[in-house]
Amino acid sequence: MLLALNKPMNLLSQFTDEGQWQGLSGLGLPEKVYPAGRLDRDSEGLLLLTDDGKLQARISSPKFKMAKTYWVLVEGTPDAAALEALKLGVELKDGPTRRAEVAMIPEPEALWPRDPPVRIRKAPDTWLALTIREGRNRQVRRMTAAVGHPTLRLIRAQIGPWALDGLAPGEWREVDATPPEPRTPRRKTLRLKR
Repeated sequence: MLLALNKPMNLLSQFTDEGQWQGLSGLGLPEKVYPAGRLDRDSEGLLLLTDDGKLQARISSPKFKMAKTYWVLVEGTPDAAALEALKLGVELKDGPTRRAEVAMIPEPEALWPRDPPVRIRKAPDTWLALTIREGRNRQVRRMTAAVGHPTLRLIRAQIGPWALDGLAPGEWREVDATPPEPRTPRRKTLRLKR
């Protein structure tokens, strides 16, 4: 079984509550499903849950390089150099990030209001679609900050072939659990001259 959940802001990606923060237990999810990966408390969007350990590993393990696409509201308007830096990888305290895909986008359609709302600023803010294939702690936020455009709102829109597709915050549905074929690296065959 594989479930797609639109995790609301300020909800933990675990079933148990922690301090003032609630976990997933109040959403009426089936028993014996567990998150395949994490989404920070202050981030929103797609969280996959499964009862299949192998599928959970395939989705969450960095070795499979499954693409994760985020809608990111950043402070200000990134210039071409900032976008290129995000694409090529930025240097973080724990080393450089891998290449990413990034584009400026209009505000995503059917976007729900955030609770609490994003504070309005004098300078215009910009939406980006950012796709990464790794999953370090708070990576997207650290990447945008490294190029001078802190993240104001972060929504995961897609993981591999699975997308939010109209789920409202707190809603979930069962999705096709057929995992995508793992990407196998191409190996070059060296031929020795005789």
